[in-house]
This record gives sequence, C-alpha cells and structure tokens, in this order.
Amino acid sequence: MKVRQSVIALAMAGLAAGCAVAAPAQTQSQAQAQAPAGNDTPAPQPTESNPPGDIPDDTVFVTYRHPGQPYEVKVPEGWARTDLPTGASFTDKLNSIRVETASAASPPAEASVKSEVRSGDIRKVDTVTRKGGKAVRVVYRADGSPDPVTGKVVKDEVERYAFYRAGREAILTLSGPVGADNVDPWRTVSDSFHWTAS
Repeated sequence: MKVRQSVIALAMAGLAAGCAVAAPAQTQSQAQAQAPAGNDTPAPQPTESNPPGDIPDDTVFVTYRHPGQPYEVKVPEGWARTDLPTGASFTDKLNSIRVETASAASPPAEASVKSEVRSGDIRKVDTVTRKGGKAVRVVYRADGSPDPVTGKVVKDEVERYAFYRAGREAILTLSGPVGADNVDPWRTVSDSFHWTAS
C-alpha cells in the first residue's frame, strides 16, 4: 500500500514539475511573438478617410441626352437614373444631379432664381460663365432625403444653375453632403451642359 502511494506521489510530482517547466517556455514564446518588430518592417500606412459624399477623382463621366429636349450634360458613369418628363435625376449614395427644362419668357435674373429656392440658407447668388453659356447660380444648404433605414437626414450643399436659350430654361441642380470635396466633379458637370440643335 505504501509502495503504491509512493508511486502515485512520484508521478504527481513529475507532472507538476513538467507543468512548471512548460509554463515559462510558453510565456517566453508568447513574449517573443508580441515583441515589436525591428526597424526593417515598414510602419503601417494610415487609411485614407474621405468625407462622406466625396466623388472619387477617377470617376468617368458619360454624356446624357434626353430624347426630345435640346440639351446634353455629362454625368458620372454608373449612377442610378430616374427619368423625368423633361430631364432626369442621377444619384449615387449621398450625391445627386438633376436636370430639367421648362418654357421661359425671358432669361433668368438673379433675383428670380433666388426666389425659386425654398431654403433660407442661401450662401451665394451670382451669374457665372460655363462652356455652355452664362447661367445664374444659387449656392445654398438644404436637408437631404432621409436615409431609408435610419431616417437620418444629412445637410446638403446645393448648386443650382439656370441656363437659358430661345424661350427655354434648363435647371441643373447638383447636391452632396456639406463638407464633401466635390468642387471638381461639379465643375465638370456644369461645364458640360450645353444646348444642342432643336
């Protein structure tokens, strides 16, 4: 009986010693794995973070022509299009482009175009020259459409251009979140608008 107890005690002592020896080896290998790498490993590059609504610099623009309307305009390729009676709207995530025409007795004036804007947050009203001719431009801020899932509303920066020719007015509206850097894409779109032969 005493011999059996002695054998069991020795076996337990051996197991305990083995565990004690293995524990430091595990800790040492873990410490080596967590040790910082030498100078030969490049530091990770920070991820580029664009504000919501930024249109990428490599965006491709395609020409849109409405059948039966005497104008054309370039819009980003791949944006969702909704047809309208005298134009269309194009959307992608938080940005949109809308173009429509209507009959007009005279060229637009800054005061009349300003009065058509339903936002009290008008930033600028001026007359600008684009490749397709002169236009009255109103820059203002307005609430965007609510997110269909969260219901959250984003404040948009809007540029509205009124072009005129021979009794017709074309309204080109560009909108995206406040803070998005869309100066170049919006210039590309507004510069591309022009009247075509009737």
